[in-house]
Amino acid sequence: MALILLRHTRPERAEGTCYGRTDMQLDDSFAAEAARIAAELPDVTRILSSPLSRCHRLAQAVAQTRGLPVELDERLIEMDFGAWENTPWDAIPRDQLDDWMRDFLGARPHGGESVQQLYDRVAAALSDAAQGPGPALVVTHAGVIKAAKTARGDENGWQSDIAFGGWVQVDWA
Repeated sequence: MALILLRHTRPERAEGTCYGRTDMQLDDSFAAEAARIAAELPDVTRILSSPLSRCHRLAQAVAQTRGLPVELDERLIEMDFGAWENTPWDAIPRDQLDDWMRDFLGARPHGGESVQQLYDRVAAALSDAAQGPGPALVVTHAGVIKAAKTARGDENGWQSDIAFGGWVQVDWA
């Protein structure tokens, strides 16, 4: 089934900050961005969302234009960066970043979630989402979208970029 994976719009935060599960306000441009996104998205039969407000608000804005309810799924939340949350990337000790890169899937130098844990919960959530009527819109985060792309065989999935308010379609069988 086709899943449309939509990244939330720009949050209010300093550039270069590590954030994952931190809930934050959205940029002043949210209303205009949400209206544009809602108009551009293809037709969907369901809307699922991360519970973080930066996703949930966008999901609600799209749902209002489509007359659809929003289903929240905790498994669609961004990666837990533990002690690194709200820390500028350039302030994170270099040895911790190096440890993470040496064992990208398994390391947890920040004490939060490993990339493998993120991957496993995202794969389970999207497999469940694909069981319902579709196509479905999934409003989520960059890390979740990267995990999904990797799970679908994109060898550059972890390195891919997705703009704020950008979306990709994946076929999830």
